[in-house]
Amino acid sequence: MQSRSPASRTGRPRSATADAAILAATREALVELGWSKLTLGDVATRAGVAKTTLYRRWAGKNELVVDAVAELFDELELPDRGSLAADIEGVVLQFATILACPEAKSGLMAVVAEATRDEALRERIRASVVDRQKRLVLEGRARAQARGELPPEPDPASSARTVDLIFDMVAGAVVHRTLVSAEPADEEWVRGFTRVLLHGLSS
Repeated sequence: MQSRSPASRTGRPRSATADAAILAATREALVELGWSKLTLGDVATRAGVAKTTLYRRWAGKNELVVDAVAELFDELELPDRGSLAADIEGVVLQFATILACPEAKSGLMAVVAEATRDEALRERIRASVVDRQKRLVLEGRARAQARGELPPEPDPASSARTVDLIFDMVAGAVVHRTLVSAEPADEEWVRGFTRVLLHGLSS
């Protein structure tokens, strides 16, 4: 059974202030307690809201933690630095900076681990994090095409596959570098990665 997102629920109007406090408290609890010890009761206490307030918005811990992590990645923006390579470097550096934060690191690792046993959670991660952040690839490609740096790709199916591939390459490399290898994705690494991404190993 698919989990309902907070936005799909009906009833009294949502409080943006309460939502922000709850998501911030969730990230704080993840860092301090870890996934296994985090409870909705603890989050409610930290956020200064009633426990029922959480249950009106989220069905359980999985949904809450995914939304708390997704909010961090919504801060990503694609800078306009004048070239495709420079734009990629800018957004990758932002991404690496977010992943280096304890709350992003703890939250992402936790939900990915839990998602190996929970198909509904995998779908929520895909919708709330992956699909939402593909906007950066779409924006960057459109900008590069307008500059004449990339050719147009009129076939929708082929275009969608390209977007998926680019996103997977960027996200996979940065997540592996920062969270698995535990190495810094500094400017030198980002420049090298961008060069390989755009020109291949022969450059």
